[in-house]
Amino acid sequence: MSAYVSTTAMRAVPHSTPEERAARGKQARRRSPRSQHAAYRSSPDRPDPLAILEAQSALRVAELVPIRYSRMTESPFRFYRGAAAIMASDLAGSPDSGITVQLCGDAHLLNFRLLASPERRLMFDINDFDETLPGPWEWDVKRLSASLVIAGRANGLDDSGRARIVASAVRAYREAMRGFAGLGNLDIWYAKIDADRLEDLTAGQLDAQGRKKLAGAMAKARGRDTLQAFGKLTELVDGQRMIRADPPLLVPIADLMPDVERGELEERLRRLVAHYGQTLSSDRRALLEDYRLADMARKVVGVGSVGTRCWILLLLGRDGRDPLFLQAKEADESVLAAHVGASRYRNQGERVVAGQRLMQAASDIFLGWEQLEGIDGRQRDFYIRQLRDWKGIAMPETMSPRQLRTFGELCGMTLARAHARSGDRIAIAAYLGSGTSFDRALVGFAEAYADQNERDHQALVEAVRDGRLPAEEPASA
Repeated sequence: MSAYVSTTAMRAVPHSTPEERAARGKQARRRSPRSQHAAYRSSPDRPDPLAILEAQSALRVAELVPIRYSRMTESPFRFYRGAAAIMASDLAGSPDSGITVQLCGDAHLLNFRLLASPERRLMFDINDFDETLPGPWEWDVKRLSASLVIAGRANGLDDSGRARIVASAVRAYREAMRGFAGLGNLDIWYAKIDADRLEDLTAGQLDAQGRKKLAGAMAKARGRDTLQAFGKLTELVDGQRMIRADPPLLVPIADLMPDVERGELEERLRRLVAHYGQTLSSDRRALLEDYRLADMARKVVGVGSVGTRCWILLLLGRDGRDPLFLQAKEADESVLAAHVGASRYRNQGERVVAGQRLMQAASDIFLGWEQLEGIDGRQRDFYIRQLRDWKGIAMPETMSPRQLRTFGELCGMTLARAHARSGDRIAIAAYLGSGTSFDRALVGFAEAYADQNERDHQALVEAVRDGRLPAEEPASA
């Protein structure tokens, strides 16, 4: 036996012909006609959405939970960002084709953004994978579609305007999937939307103002890097660069707990950084080892993630002006797991990383995972990545109808590419077909689910007003 033969056997995967895969997709229309996806009706035994949120909050840092509720009360869209668990429960049992992919699990429009590739190219891709798991591809498309309606309502768009936006996004997904169905496996793997491709795709869609806004967004994204975070989040203390306090949103570990407990946690976080490097490739591990850990702090992030344990770690390289900011974020079980089955990964951080690497065209060079024992003795899973690396976040509230439609199309194309990497793209394309049946169905679903989201948001507002749930946003936010 050759010394170079892997000790891990390749997983046996049955290979069907393209014709057989296309037939499977067309047959799925009998199982789940495309027009059925238009329906959303609240079940009489629908779980209380606030109870779902409370169950999540019970596992989080108690003092931060009121910030989460406060942010979710601000608008139906902010509520939706924190309500992935509610929507997963609502989608369970809904019509699907029986074709699975690696799901993002939280594919609302703000989780598509500009970011950097390892080759320092600006990319447009999915960014958030906290809930990733294999499941019905329709769930991601529905979450994206509903988010476009919710954003459109916030922008004051009428029914027909919102319908055009959703139909365009779903059409872009469908047509991109049909294009991917005709490509070879490596072509799918190399497919991406970089800055040049992004400009080409939007050239005929945006007017002069829209193109100017896109150019500005790309320039701003390139400026949102480690050096920008270093200048914003740190200060000199007795000649040493330390993380600047902004409680309760950003609390250096020195301010978080008594000396003895702090020392224990500092040591555990140091071990986390050292050990997580084993999940990186050897070249990236060597790069990580050339940095030293200088400071650490707890940070509040996002909307749905508020209350999960999240640490930012300041590392320094050549000297005190050569920073690397890492983010270690707690990874709990996916909100999809109760409906599609548990992850095959025992470490939930590895689940997130594996899903991200599978779905993204290019992932952060420092993306990895580890487990950390807290001072309470409980083991928690984390994934680690750079805190900020050319991040450009969409602002749908400032978009014109044309801009929002173009952005939705980009999201649809990007989601199709991510699904094509992990699922049967030929079967999905055959199921969708060349007509607009699925596009029209998703317009109906998205409007109906946006109505449900507004009812759930109002229920949260009333629960906060009545004192059932605490809500408080710090003044510094």
